[in-house]
Amino acid sequence: MWLRTRIVSCVSLVLAAAAAIRADVKVGDVFPRFASMGVVNLAGGDVPATTGHVMLVDFWASWCAPCKASFPAMAKIYADYSSRGLVVAAVSVDEKPANAVAFWKKMAPPFITLHDRGQNLVKEVVVPTMPSSYVLGRDGKVRFIHEGFHGDPTDREIRREIELLLAEKDSTP
Repeated sequence: MWLRTRIVSCVSLVLAAAAAIRADVKVGDVFPRFASMGVVNLAGGDVPATTGHVMLVDFWASWCAPCKASFPAMAKIYADYSSRGLVVAAVSVDEKPANAVAFWKKMAPPFITLHDRGQNLVKEVVVPTMPSSYVLGRDGKVRFIHEGFHGDPTDREIRREIELLLAEKDSTP
């Protein structure tokens, strides 16, 4: 009994330490650079920088029903704000590239669509659920996080946040 209690205590300590070490991205943190995480653009070409503009980064998966609902909303957000400098980047976390490509082709989004082929970015960010969105300021720091997509309420909240960030003075070096 003593040995089992001791083992359980040790395992609990290791798990607690691992949770404390994880690199989850929170509000105020600099968002990881796409290029350094091995993320690829599904349309080919370069991946966008995560600094220098207001950015909406959305994590999605082809098997995620709320992701299918969020894509048209993000397309409207992109249409409404891209001329003012907003960049929308949707990042697939699908393990199979073919699933990400099929979803991308079916949805035909007007914004940048990426694939986290090695699952490096999703692990670094510690994405809580699908979809999850991160709204970044021009300095590349996370200003707002949205877990899930809840239709109009999420859309309104993201638009309000984008308006706030677009109104801020450019503070990038």
